[in-house]
Parts: sequence; structure tokens; C-alpha cells
Amino acid sequence: RFPAQRLHPSPSWENMVDKVFQKMFIFLVLTFILGSLLSGVFYKWQTKTIIPKEDWLMSQVYRKDTLNSTCLMNNLSHSQSKVKHNVARQIFVEHNHKFIYCEVPKVGCSNWKKIIFLLTMNLSRKANEVNHDVIHQTPLIKRLSSYPSDYQKKLLTSYTKVMFTRDPLERLVSAYRDKLLHSEPYYSITVANEIKAMCRKNKNSTEKVTFPEFVNFILTKKQELLDVHWKPMFLLCDPCNIHYDIMGKFETLEQDSEHVLRNIDAPEDMHYPNLKTYSSEKRTSDDITLEYLRKLSSEQIEKIKKLYQMDFALFNYPYDLKMNLYETDTV
Repeated sequence: RFPAQRLHPSPSWENMVDKVFQKMFIFLVLTFILGSLLSGVFYKWQTKTIIPKEDWLMSQVYRKDTLNSTCLMNNLSHSQSKVKHNVARQIFVEHNHKFIYCEVPKVGCSNWKKIIFLLTMNLSRKANEVNHDVIHQTPLIKRLSSYPSDYQKKLLTSYTKVMFTRDPLERLVSAYRDKLLHSEPYYSITVANEIKAMCRKNKNSTEKVTFPEFVNFILTKKQELLDVHWKPMFLLCDPCNIHYDIMGKFETLEQDSEHVLRNIDAPEDMHYPNLKTYSSEKRTSDDITLEYLRKLSSEQIEKIKKLYQMDFALFNYPYDLKMNLYETDTV
């Protein structure tokens, strides 16, 4: 009898199995890497072409739903035969692209007026080439108020209507910085002197108006009589009775403005310019707004909150968040 022998696969068979497993492993790794790359490319393509459009349309639905429900709850929707004159004066009409824009000062309106000017004149220049001072004085861009009331109604039902909003407190701080801290004669002299006469014992003081003085001055006025730069936005554009097709926000200005321009078939190379009047200064941000809010008393804060309460509600700006930050910083 021969001793039992354990059978082993031949070395050549082992090598073949190892090579098959190696090739399968390499194949799986390459498939995974390629799949990851392709899915990444596909995701980026989706993000650029499909998702923003869908997200943007959904944000529009949400903004309008919030606006409409708040209008109804506060009884701000009325069946009126014609647009109020002070509202019609805020609205600009561009006929070539059937575009209507409601001007809200301190919400990028100067740049929108430059765009309207270029569209009206069929000019191929860039918006940043249009002179800032000229754009506020030219008679070439038309206000809705310059047309008869019947024609106004026709334009409002057939043109694309756009309104942009901004956080009310940030807009207020921006208006103060722009109008009271610079040398524009009407605001830095006429309005400033009126504020000083109301707030200071020494009316001839040459020191600039402080933010608390500015706020006290505003709080003495009726809403309807406030200057357009700090008047509540809902009073300027009456969005409860003029149903704007696009509700843009300063906080999403780049995305919203691009959709507006494509929506009205503006030239492909036309884009909203990233310009501000005083380019050397920082744009009014959350941090800068809070810096100014800290200078106010809690009583002033409560009164300002009440003054702009409809703007906060209609345009869905959570003032409690800013107020909480304000309270935390001043405790």
C-alpha cells in the first residue's frame, strides 16, 4: 500500500487564478472611479442646467404664496380701478422687451435703470458704462405714471412685471450710509439740517447726523410721507394689488437678475452689473447692519420693527433673527 498523498493544484493553476482575481479587482476599481467621475460630471451638469431653474421656480412660488397669504390676512388686497399715482411713479416701462420694473431705492435700482436705458435705446454697451448721475435724470426711460390710466392697466396685464426687495433693516442702514454720510446736497444739507433741528440743542452743529438721530427723525413721520429711500417697500410697489411676475431679492440678486433678463429675452451678453455708487466702501452687510443696530435703544428697535412689520411679513424676512443677534450682542 502506498502512503496517501495530498493533491495540490499545480503552480500554473494558482497563477491563473491570481491573475483573474487581479484583473477583476482592477476592472472593478476602474469601473468605480469612472462611474464616480461620470456621476460627478452629470451632477455638475444637472446643477448648472436643471436644478437651479427648478429651485428658482419653486422659490418664486414660495415667495408669491407667502406674499399673497399675508396680503389676504392683513386685508391689503383691494379691487381698485387704477394704480395709485405715487406707485405708478415708482414703476418703469420698457416696451421693446415688454418689461415693467418697480423701483425700490437701496435694492440695486440704479443698475436696473441702466439696463432699462440700454434696452430702450437698443444699445450694445455694458451697463457699467452708463453714467450713474445721468440715469436718474434722463427722460428716455418712461414711468408708468406718464401714461393714461387705461393704458397703464393694459401694460400691467401684458408686460413682465418685476419687483426686488431687501432685508428692511439692512436697507435702512444702507440708506443712512448712502444719503446722510456722503455729500449729496439735498440729504447731507437739507435733510440733515432738519434732523439736527429736531434732535440737537445746537442746531448749527457741523457733526454728521448719527444713526440714532436718523431713526428718531424717521419715527416722527407718517409711513406714507417717508422719503422713498426708507419708505416701506410694500407702499412703494403695492405688491398686494399689482401681481408681479417675478419677485426678486437683493440677497439672491445675481441669480434672480439673470432669470429676469433671460425671461424678457434680453441680449445674451447682457448681465446685471456688480456695481455700487461708492465703490471704495464696503457694501452694507449683516455685520455692518448689526453694528448700526447696536447704537439704538431697545425702544427704538421696537418702533422700527413696527414701522417695517409689513415688509418683514410680506417678503418673508425673519427680523427676529437679527433682533436676537442684536439683543445677544448688547446684553
